[in-house]
This record gives sequence, C-alpha cells and structure tokens, in this order.
Amino acid sequence: MTSKSAAAAARSTVHGYPRQGQHRELKKAIEGYWKGRVGADALRATAAELRRGNWQQLAGAGIDEVPTGDFSYYDHVLDTSVMVGAIPDRHRAAVAADALDGYFAMARGTQDVAPLEMTKWFDTNYHYLVPELGPDTVFTADSGKQVAELTEALALGLTARPVLVGPVTYLLLSKPAPGVAADFDPLTLLDRLLPVYAEVLADLRAAGAVWTQLDEPALVQDRSPAVLNSAARAYRDLGALTDRPKLLVASYFDRLGDALPVLAKAPVDGLALDFTGAAAANLGDLAAVGGLPGKRLVAGVVNGRNVWINDFEKSLSTLGTLLGLADRVDVASSCSLLHVPLDASAERDIDPQIARWLAFARQKTSEIATLARGLAQGTDAIAAELAANRADLASRAGSALTRDPAVRARAAAVTDADGRRSQPYTERAAAQRAHLRLPLLPTTTIGSFPQTAELRTARADLRAGRIDGAAYEERIATEIRDVLAFQEKAGIDVLVHGEPERNDMVQYFAEQLTGYLATQHGWVQSYGTRYVRPPILAGDISRPEPMTVRWTRYAQSLTDRPVKGMLTGPVTMLAWSFVRDDQPLGDTARQVALALRDEVGDLEAAGTSVIQVDEPALRETLPLRAADHAAYLAWATEAFRLTTSGIRPDTQIHTHMCYAEFGDIVQAIDDLDADVISLEAARSHMQVARELAAHGYPREAGPGVYDIHSPRIPSTEEATTLLLKGLEAIPAERLWVNPDCGLKTRGWPEVRASLENLVAAAREVRATLPDSVS
Repeated sequence: MTSKSAAAAARSTVHGYPRQGQHRELKKAIEGYWKGRVGADALRATAAELRRGNWQQLAGAGIDEVPTGDFSYYDHVLDTSVMVGAIPDRHRAAVAADALDGYFAMARGTQDVAPLEMTKWFDTNYHYLVPELGPDTVFTADSGKQVAELTEALALGLTARPVLVGPVTYLLLSKPAPGVAADFDPLTLLDRLLPVYAEVLADLRAAGAVWTQLDEPALVQDRSPAVLNSAARAYRDLGALTDRPKLLVASYFDRLGDALPVLAKAPVDGLALDFTGAAAANLGDLAAVGGLPGKRLVAGVVNGRNVWINDFEKSLSTLGTLLGLADRVDVASSCSLLHVPLDASAERDIDPQIARWLAFARQKTSEIATLARGLAQGTDAIAAELAANRADLASRAGSALTRDPAVRARAAAVTDADGRRSQPYTERAAAQRAHLRLPLLPTTTIGSFPQTAELRTARADLRAGRIDGAAYEERIATEIRDVLAFQEKAGIDVLVHGEPERNDMVQYFAEQLTGYLATQHGWVQSYGTRYVRPPILAGDISRPEPMTVRWTRYAQSLTDRPVKGMLTGPVTMLAWSFVRDDQPLGDTARQVALALRDEVGDLEAAGTSVIQVDEPALRETLPLRAADHAAYLAWATEAFRLTTSGIRPDTQIHTHMCYAEFGDIVQAIDDLDADVISLEAARSHMQVARELAAHGYPREAGPGVYDIHSPRIPSTEEATTLLLKGLEAIPAERLWVNPDCGLKTRGWPEVRASLENLVAAAREVRATLPDSVS
C-alpha cells in the first residue's frame, strides 16, 4: 500500500438503502393511506421508523457514514422535482391543497388529471417519474424533506451524508412538458436550476451536513461535448459556492469515460466511482487523468446490483491501487442498495451450500465494512473473513449445481437456421389472417388480469396447507372461467386466461426451470409500491416439463375465440433476475431460449394459435455505452428468435414491451421478427407509434391506449383520441388496440370499465374506416 495515511483514513459508506422494510411496511402503509385506512400522520410515523431502522442497521454493521434523502414514498426523481419546484401546471392546485396527496397525484394521476410519464432508471428495472419542463419553467427551492431527514439521522448521533440527484442528470432525464416543442432541450435550463441547488446546499450545511452527494449517473452514458461543458459549468459554479457542504459527485452503472476528466478537474471535494463490471475501466481511466490529488474517492467495489458475494482479495487489490490516486479512499457499494433485497439470512428455503454464495443489502454492508477495515488496518485484521470468503468462492466455482453438460451440449449445437421462421412475414401474415379471421383493429389485453385478494389468499392457503391442491386448482379454474366470460361479453377479440396461477411473470417460470432459485422475502422495488422478488440464476437452465400448457389449453376449451399463450422472453427472464456473473449473459440467454422454445412448441401442439413472448426488458438491458450495443442486441434478438422460430407460419407470435425509451432499439424490435408487438404508449402520447413509423416498421403493432399504472379510468373519448393518433402512424390493417401493460395490479371495477371503453373506442374508429381498408 502506497499511503499509510490514506489507508488509515478509509471509511465505509453506501449510496442508498432499500426503502420498504423487512415486511414491506412502507408499501402497506402507503396503500393503506390511498384506501383511507391509514392517516397521514401514521404514514409519516411508519416512514420515520423505517428510516431510523435503516440507519441503525447500517451503523451496527460498521458503516461509518449513512446516506440520507434516499428514502422516498414513491420515487427519488419525483422527490427532486418537488425539491426544485418543478410541479406540472395540472398538478399545482392539488399540491397546494395537500402536499402529500398532490405528490401521489403526480405519481399515479387522478380520474381527471394524468400522472407524470414513467420510464426505467438507466438499465435497471426501477422506474422513475419523468420530470416535465419547458422554457417557462420556474424553479423554486424546497429543501424541507432533505433537511428533515438529515436532522433525524444527526439526532441519532450518526455521521450522515445527504444524497441528491445532481442537476445535470435531473435535466438530462427530463422531457418537454405537454404543449412544449418536442425539440426543447431541458438542459438549457441549467443556469436557472443551479441557484436552486445552491439554496438547497446552503440549507443542508446550516442543518449540519459536512458532505452532500450529488448523483450524476447520466454522465456514464455517451455525451456530447456540449453536455460535458454543461457539467463542467455546473460543478464550477457549485464548487465555487462558499456557503455549502463538501461536495461528492457520484456516478455508477458504467465507466465515466470522457466525463471523468471533467469532474476530476472540477472544484468539488470528491468523486464516487463504480469499479464493478463494465465500470471497472474507471480504474485505468482514473490513473490516466492523474488521479484525484487532494480529493476524496469513494470506491464502489461491492456490486450493488447483484446478489453474489464479493471477492475480497480482488476488491482489496483494486482498493490498494486506488490508494495512490486520491487523498482519501473510502469503501462503498457500486450504487444504491435499492436494487437488491434486504437480507439473505431471511431465506430459509435456499440450499445452505448456495446460501453461502449470496449477499443481499445487509450482507453487503458487512462486506463493505470488512473491506474498509482491511484497507485501513491491513489484511491480518480480517484474516478470518478472507479465509471464509475464499472458501465460499471456491465452493461456488467447483459446484456441480452450476453446470449441466446436456444443457451446454444442446446450446453449443444451435445453428443460425434455428433462429429463423420458415416463411417471411408477408407470407406468415396472410396465413394468420386466414386462420384467425380477426376484425380490423383487433382488441386484446397484454396478459394478466387483477390478482385479487381471494387469489392471493388461496395461494397462501395452499402454501400453508389450509387447502389441498385440488381446492386450489378449482379456484384457479373458476377465475379463468370468469376472466374468459368477461372478455367475451366485453367484445375482446383475442383473449387471455388472466394468469391467476402466476405469482409473477418471471418468478412463475423460474420456479419451474432448473438452475433458478426463488426467494421468499427477496423483495425489490420496481416502482412506487410495486415490489418484485427477482429469482436468482445460479446454474444451467432447462425445462423439465411443460409450464403453461395445461391452463392455456383449459382456457381455449371455454371459447371459440383465440386465447393467447403467455410466456416471458429470455432477455426479460435474465433482466428481472439476479444473473450469473461467471459466464457471458449471451450464453445464459441461449439456455433460457431453448427451454422456452420447448414450451412454445408444446403450446402450438396443444392448439394455441397465438403465442405472446414478452420482452419488456429488451430496452432496459441495453448497455449504457453505444459501443456495447451491437454485441448485446445480437445475442438478445437471437435469443428471442430462437425461442419463437420453431413453429408453423400460421401461428402468430406476439411480443410486448413497456415503460422504456424505444427509439434507440427500433431496429432491434424489427430484428425480433415477431408478427405483432404491443407497447406502452398512453403516457407518452403515442410517441412509440411515431418512432415505428419513422423506422418503416413493417409488422403489426398495438401501442397502448390505456395507462394501467394509474387508477384512473380512461374514457371512450380518451381512448379514441389515442387510437386516432396511432392511426396517423400505423395503417389500420396493422394496428391493434390494447392496454399499455398487464392488469395484475389493478382492481376489477376499473379494469371492467376501462376495457369496455377500449373496445367501444375500437368499434367507433373501425366504423369510420373505408370499406377498402376493412
């Protein structure tokens, strides 16, 4: 180690922590508030108790500096919009009347007012609320939340660091407000925004903040010289402030690249960098710019996005190199621990051998503290931990649980022909029209119907042994009958069975595939109060037996209309799981694709004429750097085609994507060679339909006309307006009518009304089309 003083100064910290609580107490309190069962004061008390518990857990694990401000009732980007006063005009009255209700109205909408658009946070499955800005936006500082949470932590006697979304990332994540020209660049508002940040920083300093973290993950993407100049100007101005805490500018998810020298030269007091995965390149880049003399470096060496244990020796080697590149090196997670479950020790059903390989948020905080101690005091101080870590890593590397020779041989035998349909789309489309005999503007849904309290209770009763398998299956069959009957009565053209037997669109399949592990308590926030339990991909993947055929065949037996077979695609099965880090993702995707290919073949053999293979994560998983796009999209699209290509021409393949920026991957969507794609479009006002048209997309598409992430019911007129916008971009003979996404999280009353309005809109528009089209 090159600097004993730097090593002695090593401290431990994290960028953020899971918000929900051990038993998802925050979700229950917020949803109780929405339903009127929990008062505002009780909700705030629950939130304060969770924050206090998080900080005390972190301190107890040995974390020297805890984050504040990362806690949120819904979304930290929405919190930033509140902090800078960027409230959409349509929500100002609600916010003025009641700040908490107005906050949730921006997130979820009301019956009369649409919510903010929602999309993915970089390449994660976390969704943020997109700020709406325009040339007339006036920013005003509201530091109340940030100051209050800092004060709470300081009152516990803790060293605390407020964490804010940085001004450059905030503007780069924003969009032009409705009615503002589409080419408006929110970054032009930077000079207007910086004084507001200056005011917030002054308030935090007055409240006792020594350091404040400004997160700038948008700078790990490819950025123009103009954007980099804006970042330089922003941190020149903020760094020049006299009334401020010390500034730590943080990045994560990838290497900073050209932005690193910009931030290294800025008059800020420290940088937080990711040194895991692709971001490991930050190490060489940092050395190339001469390091950070006189500054603090927070080194993210513990992966905050996956669940595998850290390699202590590798991390200590990285940290040792970094000691010569900064005045002080602290140890941290690579990003917020928001993206992993809370506690691996709560998982009682995982094989003890595999449990040794896992680290959730609580285990990661212990890893960070151990590494900081080893860096500060030397490896002898953590000799026992190093020995145990070495043994656990060797256990995983040598385990037969991770390798199946038959799976690997099958994957190695795949040829290019296996990933191509037997006929081109034009010939398939004609065969499918003749076979399915659907009307113009056919209506369908995305797959799931409401998961009612009765269904969840039945599932829990089965697990607890209160009912037997026969009683549970009769409950599922009854639900399928009810879902089919409603769809037929509503006039929907292509039906679904509603997926009442499925707990989650990834977990359900993972529980039936070899190589996957399911958790009982591994909840991770997806958006708002929506939490998922990503399965863990630990070994080679195969399908022992059919997974969906039984209930799909049963549903089809109840109706003469086509019923879609519903599968989750290989890329999404990876993206919404914790994936292996011991082999290339493309290799794992091919294994999953082959397992799903068997399921597609069995569905077709059982009489299923329409099969939907959902890939909502295709855009989400796109690497943040353009140089990495081609390699990713090559294996991702190949995996989808491998899943779907072994069938007859008259079997119609659908796919679905939602809540992402699709413009970057329109060619990849084309390359999937699906017959029909349904996409989220309601909140973005049919933007994706225009993007498909601009590309010349030749197949059928259903841009959504019903925003299912809001409790509001779209009127027939509203759905008609969106449908007519869709027709401006997509010809009627290729346009489908559907919601944005599945209906699992919605209630039956709103689903009934919304789908009836959707069908009515399709009929109204269909009636206006010339006979030559229909």
